[in-house]
Amino acid sequence: MSFTPKTPYLTTDGIVEIYDKDENFLGIVLIERKYPPLGFALPGGFVDVGERVEDALVREMREEISLDVEITELLGIYSDPSRDPRFHTASAVYIAKAHDLPKAADDAKEVHLLRPKEIDLSKLVFDHAQILQDYFKKRGF
Repeated sequence: MSFTPKTPYLTTDGIVEIYDKDENFLGIVLIERKYPPLGFALPGGFVDVGERVEDALVREMREEISLDVEITELLGIYSDPSRDPRFHTASAVYIAKAHDLPKAADDAKEVHLLRPKEIDLSKLVFDHAQILQDYFKKRGF
C-alpha cells in the first residue's frame, strides 16, 4: 500500500510593477477574472510538477498578461486554508518589474494598470486585498 499525501495546491501570484523607459512608476497590474471566483485579482496561477516556483511566476505572467517580467523580490507566502474558496492553496507572491503594457490573455478577461490609490480593495478576490495591503505597507504607499 502506498501513501499519497494530501497537501495544498502550490500557486504563485505576481505584483507586477510597470515602469516607463525612464524608470517612472506607472502602476501595478490587476486582472479581471474570466472564471469563478469572479472579480479583480493579481495575475498568477498554479506551479506545474517539476517547475521552479520562480519559473512558474514568469510563465504565468507571460500567459496571463503577455509580459516578460523580472522578479525583484519575494513578498511572502500566503497559505490560509480559506484564502481560495475552491480548495486549499499556498501561494508564493513575488514583486516583479516590466516595461511594457499588459494585454489580457488566458484566464484574464481584462487587464488593468492602476496606481495604488486607484485600487478598490473590496473588489479583489481570494486574499489579494491583504496581499496588496502588505505590499503597500512595504512600499510606503
